[in-house]
Amino acid sequence: MEPQTLVPIVSAIAPPLATFAAPAASAHCASGAEHALDDCQHEHSHVLDSKTHGGGYACAATRAIFCSRCRLQRWLDVEAALALAQAEVGIVPRTAALDIQRAARLPAMDLQRIADGVARTGHSLMPLLHALQEQCSPEAREFVHYGATTQDIQDTAQSLEMRDVFDAMKGELDALLAQLAVLADRHRCSVMVARTHSIPALPTTFGLKVAGWIDELLRHRERLRQARQRVLVVQLFGGVGTMAAFGPKAMPLLDAFARRLGLEVPLAGWHVARDRVAEFVSVLAMTTASLARVADEIRTLNRWEIGEVEVGWSAGQIGSSTMPHKRNPEGCEQVVVMARLAKAQVMLALDAMVLEHERDYRGTRLEWCAVADVSHYALMAIRLLGETVAGLTVDHAKMERNAQAFSDSICMEAFVFEMAGKLGKSSAYEIIFELTQACQRDRVPIREAVESDPRVLAAVGEGRLARLFEPSAHLGMAETIVDSVLSEAGRRRY
Repeated sequence: MEPQTLVPIVSAIAPPLATFAAPAASAHCASGAEHALDDCQHEHSHVLDSKTHGGGYACAATRAIFCSRCRLQRWLDVEAALALAQAEVGIVPRTAALDIQRAARLPAMDLQRIADGVARTGHSLMPLLHALQEQCSPEAREFVHYGATTQDIQDTAQSLEMRDVFDAMKGELDALLAQLAVLADRHRCSVMVARTHSIPALPTTFGLKVAGWIDELLRHRERLRQARQRVLVVQLFGGVGTMAAFGPKAMPLLDAFARRLGLEVPLAGWHVARDRVAEFVSVLAMTTASLARVADEIRTLNRWEIGEVEVGWSAGQIGSSTMPHKRNPEGCEQVVVMARLAKAQVMLALDAMVLEHERDYRGTRLEWCAVADVSHYALMAIRLLGETVAGLTVDHAKMERNAQAFSDSICMEAFVFEMAGKLGKSSAYEIIFELTQACQRDRVPIREAVESDPRVLAAVGEGRLARLFEPSAHLGMAETIVDSVLSEAGRRRY
């Protein structure tokens, strides 16, 4: 049989259903004060759905994936795939399966009636199944949802949602890595101050800093790739995981069902084994945390007192309602917000792993929030960081000036190892340590103290002093490391 053609899942189907069981709109807000908008239905109570601020928390890609109407259509797609797979292995008549496939179209159904049915029955799927049966012939309706349990359909649909998120992450991450590769290559020799514990430490290059970002994100790209095979599986094991309702054709059915949906076949049912979903949430949260590290580094280097990079600014942007000079790096800050929100979803996903016996819906209801939310936050974070990198101005000259301004301090390691050839490393370190600590205590320039110290002059020689105070002379293997990272980034493909 031909693979099932799924109904396209697009946000254009209709505006999202606000809730399965929306209460009647109150005439007053929660505060008790009369609302200024008489026609307000109180539909957009979550920041993700805010018409004014939701754009900072979710992007069009994840809104299309997790749109409530799209989710219902996806459940119908899974029901259709199940019927076709059952026809393929001889469990249901082919005519009935084709009729179910034809009928599995959400636009033909009464959404308000479905929502009312969920509120009345307390069941998340049965009202949709009844609506599907009403669209089928009398013969076909008897084979709707044949032998499956609710969680089979909803877990499989969630795997399809997670697959769409993985696909979206792939595209965004590849685009971001390409941007960063250009940045690293362009600034492979841009000398700057390396800072540890926020204090100037040694010379480095901006290219090497960016290469470190790329290296970290490459590992996340690999984690996302590896997770797909483990995470994206079907669920079709019946009420308690035995597949008893499918009879002797259960295993061929499982294979056919998975093949139609483009998902993997698990060894056993996972109604209460939620490690796959927890891995999905965790990998996205980890990736978002790395994005936040990059964004926060850009935010810090953007500070006026450092001024080594400048985030983009466009006409019409406003930084402050009272301070007209402000150009705040709010995109960078929002990436950090996304990472913190993503982290919170990991706790929910881990809680969802601790369930009882063969079925326990507490985990699923947690996942419906965690999977969608972490996806919104991860995709939003990578979009925001991509926009930030695209608009970033790197001030190479300011980096050089800062490096020269701190050259006395950031070149001291070089003096230790230069002197070590004659004195030994420990003895050389003790001399430089004594000098630099005294200079900081007495507010004396380090260079002045080093150049006048007879112990240093005896070990170094006057002709080497100037070169040792040059930051660009102490970049080690920075350029080679940048080349290695860029080579690996070009070699790997998701």
